[in-house]
Amino acid sequence: MKSMKKIAAAALSCLMAGAMLAGCGTTENTTSDSGSSDAGSADAGKVYNVGICQLVEHAALDAATLGFKDALTEKLGENVKFDEQNAQGESTNCATICSGFVANNCDLILANATPALQAAAAATNSTPIIGTSITDYATALAIDEWTGKTGVNVTGTSDLAPIDQQEDMLLELFPDVKQVGILYCSSEANSKYQATKFEEALAADGIAYKEYSAADSNEIQSITTTAVAECDVLYIPTDNTMASNAEIVKNIAVPAGIPVIAGEEGICSGCGVATLSISYYDIGYKAGEMAYDILVNGKNAGDMDIEFAPNVVKEYNKEICETLGITPPEGYVAIGE
Repeated sequence: MKSMKKIAAAALSCLMAGAMLAGCGTTENTTSDSGSSDAGSADAGKVYNVGICQLVEHAALDAATLGFKDALTEKLGENVKFDEQNAQGESTNCATICSGFVANNCDLILANATPALQAAAAATNSTPIIGTSITDYATALAIDEWTGKTGVNVTGTSDLAPIDQQEDMLLELFPDVKQVGILYCSSEANSKYQATKFEEALAADGIAYKEYSAADSNEIQSITTTAVAECDVLYIPTDNTMASNAEIVKNIAVPAGIPVIAGEEGICSGCGVATLSISYYDIGYKAGEMAYDILVNGKNAGDMDIEFAPNVVKEYNKEICETLGITPPEGYVAIGE
C-alpha cells in the first residue's frame, strides 16, 4: 500500500510539473504579429501573458477564442502572448491547465465554457478571470444573490440567447407540435438551466415536453433514439457535449423525420433545422475588450457587469430543412449564406 501511495505521489508531481512547463511564460506561446494605436496605451515594453483554457474544440468555442485573441491583438500588438490550451472535454484537464496558469503567474486567464470557468475560479481568487461562452454566471459560480456582476475576480460574456424567443420560434415553425423532447448533458449545469427555462415557456403555452439527459457522450445515441420515438420535435440548448456530438443526433433524428431546434449555430449546423443564435466571435471579442480594460486600464473584474451578445439572428440549416421538407418563413437566414 505504501508503494502504491509513492507511485501516485510521483505521478501527481510529474503532472503538475508538466502543467507548469506549459505555462504562460514560455517562448512557444502564440504572439500577435501586428499592433494598433491602442498598443501605446500599455506600459512601455510590458508583455502581458494570457492563459486560455478552452473546454473542447468545436465551432462555437473556437469562434469565441478567436474573437478574444483578435480583440487583444488589435489593442496590444506584440505586447500580448497567449498560452492556448484545450482540455479535450475533460473537467479534470481544465483544473490542471488553470493551476499551471496560476503557477506561472499569468496576468489573466480566459476561461472558455463553464467547466473551464469553474476550474479557473477554483485555482485562484486573485488572478483576473474572463469567462466566455458561459450561459449563467450565477449558476456556474453558485452565487445566490445575483446583481449582474460576480463580486470576485471573475467577469466576462454570456452566450445565453433569449429562451422565450427560441420557444416562440419552435412554435412558429411547428405550430401543431404535441410533445417536445429536450436533450442535454446532465453534467453541464448551464444546460440544465436552459432546459428548465425552455420547459417553463412550453408549459405556459400548454405544450407537453420530456427531458432526455445524457451523463456523457456515450449516452447520446441512446437518449436520442428514445426521444425521436416519443416526440415530434427536439430542442437542444447550448451544450458543449451535444455540440461535439451533433453528428450522432443528426444520424438518428433526420432519418426519423424529427426536426431539431438548436440553441446556437454550431449545433444547428450539425443536426438542427433552425436556431435563434448569437455570434460566438462577437462575445469572444467583447471578452477581449474587457480583458484590455483589466490589464491596461486597471478595472476590477468583480465590479464589471457580465456582458451579453448585442444581437440574435434567426438561422436555418438549408440541407436538413430541404431533406425534411421544411420551408422557413421570411426573416430566416441560411447558415453560411
